[in-house]
Amino acid sequence: MLTDTHGRTATDLRVSLTDRCNLRCTYCMPEEGLSRLARPELLSDDEICRLIHIAVTRLGIRDVRFTGGEPLLRRGLIGIIERTAALTPRPHMALTTNGIGLARLAGPLKEAGLDRVNVSLDTLRPDVFTELTRRNRHRDVLDGIAAAHQAGLRPVKINAVLMPGLNDDEAPDLLAWAMRHGYELRFIEQMPLDAQHGWQRTTMIDAEHILAGLRTRFTLTPEPSDRRGTAPAERFLVNGGPHRVGVIASVTRPFCRACDRTRLTADGQLRTCLFATTETDLRAALRSSGADSGDDAIARRWQQATRAKPLSPGIADVGYQQPERPMSAIGG
Repeated sequence: MLTDTHGRTATDLRVSLTDRCNLRCTYCMPEEGLSRLARPELLSDDEICRLIHIAVTRLGIRDVRFTGGEPLLRRGLIGIIERTAALTPRPHMALTTNGIGLARLAGPLKEAGLDRVNVSLDTLRPDVFTELTRRNRHRDVLDGIAAAHQAGLRPVKINAVLMPGLNDDEAPDLLAWAMRHGYELRFIEQMPLDAQHGWQRTTMIDAEHILAGLRTRFTLTPEPSDRRGTAPAERFLVNGGPHRVGVIASVTRPFCRACDRTRLTADGQLRTCLFATTETDLRAALRSSGADSGDDAIARRWQQATRAKPLSPGIADVGYQQPERPMSAIGG
C-alpha cells in the first residue's frame, strides 16, 4: 500500500505519457511552447506498463488516469491501455485530453479498455477558444467530445477554466450546453502551474465567482459531504437533479487532507503531489542492473517517497512558490 504519515492512502495513479501538446493554452505555456524532453529521457511503453503493473499488483492502485501534455499524441497509447486493462485486479481507467484527435480515437480507446474521458473545454465561442489556446481547433474538440459520448466513454466529463476578460461570463452557458448533451461539467480554479509564472491570485476566477454566475440561471443544491469521498470536486445538483455540476477549488478550498493520488511524469519521476518541489527518480531504478531494479525494490522506493508526502503543499498560502516544471511536463 501507499500510505503516508498523515493516514492517507494513495489508490489513484496519474500517468503523464508525454510532455508534448498541440495547443498553447495561455494559462499553461507560452506561445512559443516549451523545450521538449529528449527521447532517451522519456519512459518507453514497456517501462510505463511495468510501473503501472507494480502500482496495481503490489501497491493497491485501483484507478489509473492517463494525462500529458496531450496523451493522444502518444503513439503507443492504445497498447498501453490494452496492457493495463489486462492486469489483475483490473484498474478503472480514464484519460484527460484536450479532445483534438478524439473523434478518430474514441472507438479504439473504448475497445482497448478505456472506461471514460475528461475533456478540457473552456468556451463555447470559437473566437475565444482561439484566443485562449492560440489554435483554431474548436470544432475538432466538440467533435471529439461527441464521439467519446457515442463510443460509451461515459460519463464524459468537461473541465473548464474561467479566465478574466475572456470567458468569465460563460459559466451558465457551458452548464446549459453540458446538460443538453448529457456531459458532466466541472469548473477548475486556475492553478499556479503555468510555465511563464503569470498566475496571480488577485485576478483568478475563484469558486465563489463561478457559483455566483451559475446561480443567476440555476438552482444549485450541494451534495451531502459524505458522497464526495476523496474526489477533488464539490458537486451540486442542478435544479434538483439529475444533472450535476462540480467545482474544483484547488486554491481557495484545498482538499489535501483527503488526497489519494500519486503521479508519474513522462520521464519517470514520481511526484507525491502536483505541487511538489521534489521528485523521486524511478526511471533510474528501472534502467539499473543493480539490486534496486527489481519490482519489489521499486515498490519499496515508491512507498518510501509516499511516506514523506507533506500534509499540504501550501497552495493556499500567500508565500506559495510555483513548481519549476509546468503542468504540461508533470501531468494535470
